[in-house]
Amino acid sequence: MNTTLESMPLGRTTHHDLAPALAMAARLRLTPRSALVTALDGAWWPHSRDLAVELPPLLAALDELWGRITRVTVNPTHWPVVPPRVDVSGRIVHVGRFVEQDPDKLILLSFTVGRWDLLVIPPETPPASAARLLAAAALPGSMLSAGTLMANEAVIGRGVREAQRREADWEVSWETEGGACMSPFGEPLGDPHASPRVRRPGLPVMPVEAIPLGAAALGTAAGMAAAGGSGRTS
Repeated sequence: MNTTLESMPLGRTTHHDLAPALAMAARLRLTPRSALVTALDGAWWPHSRDLAVELPPLLAALDELWGRITRVTVNPTHWPVVPPRVDVSGRIVHVGRFVEQDPDKLILLSFTVGRWDLLVIPPETPPASAARLLAAAALPGSMLSAGTLMANEAVIGRGVREAQRREADWEVSWETEGGACMSPFGEPLGDPHASPRVRRPGLPVMPVEAIPLGAAALGTAAGMAAAGGSGRTS
């Protein structure tokens, strides 16, 4: 999945383009340049719950944007192991555990620049859901917390899955209850995926392109109607 590294809010740092491989390894999206105050500085979608593996590429990417990150804090709820430190290109970054911190958020600190908060999207999140969360967390001026964004996405995800389930049930019902009976033209009657049809009371389903035009057409249609929709003329 392609993600975007956007520029940071005003007053943070100057944006620098990252190498595509580094951007893909990090899988994050940052709040674009704006004077608006935001609750989050973007979102991060790690590949796993192994902080020792996931943090180095993230911090390497952010070093290019924000300056050298010196400390990271996490809530251990979603991380099986929280290493006290990780190696990032030969330097040590300290990792802190704070149970009071939002479990869906990662906090990054720099001695020279400041602090940034990122939404952490669970690694197992489906791509469509992750894309919505990446966009929502990077929305300028948004004051929604990490926990609120995750709760909102849970509701959206349930709605999407329910709509997909209803559509699948409808397709099964269509096939098993005779909805796909063949018309005289060799195509399923009422097939929602077929080309447009014109329906008339008492007449077979006719493709639009099969309906004749002009005065002759009127006589043919009238004759079919008089024959009770059998398709025969009088």
